[in-house]
Amino acid sequence: MCGIVGVVGQGSVNQDIYDSLLLLQHRGQDSTGIATAETTGVFHLFKAKGQVREAFRTRDMRALLGNIGLGHVRYATKGTASSEEEAQPFYVNAPYGIVLVHNGNLTNTRELTKELFSKDRRHLNTSSDTELLVNVLANELQSSISGFELDPAQIFQAVTRVHERVEGSYATIALIAGYGLLAFRDPFGIRPLILGTRPALDADGTATGRSEWIVASESLVLENGGFEVVRDVEPGEAVFVDLEGNLHTQQCAPNPQLVPCSFEYVYLARPDSVMNGISVYEARLRMGERLADTIARYTPVGAIDVVMPIPDSSRPAAMQVARKLGIEYREGFYKNRYVGRTFIMPGQAVRKKSVRQKLNAMSSEFKGKNVLLIDDSIVRGTTSKEIIQMARDAGAKSVTFASAAPPVRYPHVYGINMPSRHELVAHGRTIPEIAAELGADYMVYQEIDDLKAAILEGAPDVDDLDMSCFDGRYVTGTVSDEYLAWVEGTQES
Repeated sequence: MCGIVGVVGQGSVNQDIYDSLLLLQHRGQDSTGIATAETTGVFHLFKAKGQVREAFRTRDMRALLGNIGLGHVRYATKGTASSEEEAQPFYVNAPYGIVLVHNGNLTNTRELTKELFSKDRRHLNTSSDTELLVNVLANELQSSISGFELDPAQIFQAVTRVHERVEGSYATIALIAGYGLLAFRDPFGIRPLILGTRPALDADGTATGRSEWIVASESLVLENGGFEVVRDVEPGEAVFVDLEGNLHTQQCAPNPQLVPCSFEYVYLARPDSVMNGISVYEARLRMGERLADTIARYTPVGAIDVVMPIPDSSRPAAMQVARKLGIEYREGFYKNRYVGRTFIMPGQAVRKKSVRQKLNAMSSEFKGKNVLLIDDSIVRGTTSKEIIQMARDAGAKSVTFASAAPPVRYPHVYGINMPSRHELVAHGRTIPEIAAELGADYMVYQEIDDLKAAILEGAPDVDDLDMSCFDGRYVTGTVSDEYLAWVEGTQES
């Protein structure tokens, strides 16, 4: 998963992009980058390892000139997390010059790599699938050009052919030098992308009659920047904003379906975002409502004195569990907000070490109590095991551990770092075996059907959900056992 944003403004857009990336920081902490373009077509680009506040200095921001630009925060799922060369945006100089950012994961990278080398005669410098994507787009734009000038119809034709060649998940934003900003979403809409607008103002605050535009991974970015949410970019759709601020849109996929990733609502997105017409916060409340019924069904009466969340993303579900079960809700863990999200940290050893840096158990809340701990999900189990031990060390009499998501039993190949089945604590284990592995007295998971119902309630336009990490059903239909074995052998953990 990553966070992306693109802005077409009347004046300088570098500050808007920087502020947007701060709001998307939860989606990636490995690296970040911003690219801007002047009306002359000159690009300015800066990218670096680390978080947004660490990466950009005043001199870097001053150099990012132009009224059109894009930005990215990266959480590595392909390539090397520590490599600055694989930070986004990526740039190619023909045709016209293209800078591109991408949130998602391509699943036919082997085939595309061969095609680009043997058929398209394009060179790749990294193992990043984003570099693959920008080269595929560039090649298809080159093939679409009938003259020197590029028009929206030719751009949309190129995106149509990108959809024909590329498999997997991709929410994409690109700058085309001298022309404008292009954004498009894969035909299943697996990763989010939201369009917004605001009136352009001149230096004294008077409306100019033109519009400024933004596309971003989450709606909170638009709202914070004073943009009105227009709508989600549709699955398979391409959106092009020219340098004058004119919006052009076209559906570029023959049979689009809206099948967003369920893990966005479980964990990835901020609770104050609305994506695909679904409030993340309200979805998490409904997860708690349904989880409470399962806890009541499988946990002995009297086994729970207090309900506690693992901060922060599980708090809405934990509140609803406590309310519905009629059990006291308490905050037993204090969170150090200066440590990153442990799930998206590279490597098991780093995750394990960071848990106790990130959380501290307050003994006064645990001592002598039967506690129910609620987490949003359990992936590798490293964090959960440490948290359960922390609760015991703080004096808990017994620990029941519940997950607002079902058991993660299968790799996630659409943009989340869950590459290897053997790393997943639920793979090949029963729920009692998982409880024993993690050290819990009782273990409760959300049912798959309950999670799906909790997310989709009140969202009639969503066709289905990608729940592949829970049920092993990959919505693109092209993920084979051979591919999963290859991913396990090559992708970083």
